[in-house]
Amino acid sequence: MKRNMLLAIAAATFAASAMASTPAAPAKGDPVKGKAIVDQVCAACHGADGNSVASANPTLAGQHAKYIESQLKAFKSGERKNPIMMGMATPLTPADMANVAAYFSSQKVKPREAADKSQMPLGKKIYTAGNPATKVPACMACHGPAGKGYPDQYPAVGSQHAAYIAKQLADFKAGTDRKNAVMHDVAMRLTDAEVKAVSEYMSGLR
Repeated sequence: MKRNMLLAIAAATFAASAMASTPAAPAKGDPVKGKAIVDQVCAACHGADGNSVASANPTLAGQHAKYIESQLKAFKSGERKNPIMMGMATPLTPADMANVAAYFSSQKVKPREAADKSQMPLGKKIYTAGNPATKVPACMACHGPAGKGYPDQYPAVGSQHAAYIAKQLADFKAGTDRKNAVMHDVAMRLTDAEVKAVSEYMSGLR
């Protein structure tokens, strides 16, 4: 009896210790608090609802919250190099970033039409099937058939500005402003014509 009691006490102590050592789940962002930050800091470039009107600035409406958070952290740390975004991200706390991400991810992205429809055949080929001859994988394998990406893994790319997508592919290819081994390898294998075509195709996805 005494032995059983001791085992029970030991088990309870171990369970309590295990619970104490388990890291707490990250706090979920508050979109209401996020909107206050967006209105003051982000709206001028990304739009009040996250739908940017300038092709140099990405649309963030409907983007996965975890992806937005990770990019803000990368800008703040200097891992992703952009002087303007570093200045915007540096004052933000982790809670601020989560709140901003929660707000943008809750907004509805406005569908976009590809500006140059002549690029659609090649763009669709690269996005859906890749280019086996140069070992370019299909973009939809990671970003999904409709360009919605996958939460906590790959960003949404549908209805994004074509010029912005092309710029990011160029940055991945250069490996200076953006460092990602997988995207660097993919971008290195794309021709300029393929980059233009697939960027236009992605912008029209919804």
